[in-house]
Amino acid sequence: MAAKSGAFMGSAPIFAALGDETRLRLVARLCSGGPQSIARLTAGSEVTRQAVTKHLLVLADAGLVRGVRQGRESRWALKPEQLEVARRYLELISERWTERLEALERHLESMPETKARTRKRRRKPA
Repeated sequence: MAAKSGAFMGSAPIFAALGDETRLRLVARLCSGGPQSIARLTAGSEVTRQAVTKHLLVLADAGLVRGVRQGRESRWALKPEQLEVARRYLELISERWTERLEALERHLESMPETKARTRKRRRKPA
């Protein structure tokens, strides 16, 4: 993973930003609703506009969203390419776990006492 992980060095801020429940909800709302104003993002929520603004700035610093000024308000939009970086990194980790678990399974199956136990279990009637 060391060789491949160099491509994902900048992903820690993405995961840090997504590690907060409020920010994760904001990303979900932007995924489903397209660009939105802070007023729209806070509608039906107990989170203040100030708090949402702070959370959006954290997401923007991680490259997950961008704000575009339109008149007196800003409209915030998701930048999906950063989510793709996170998805690829998680996929890489998942592949590595699968490889390691398969190696463990092969090792355990090659052990003499494991083979004997496996044979005994197969003989037992269900």
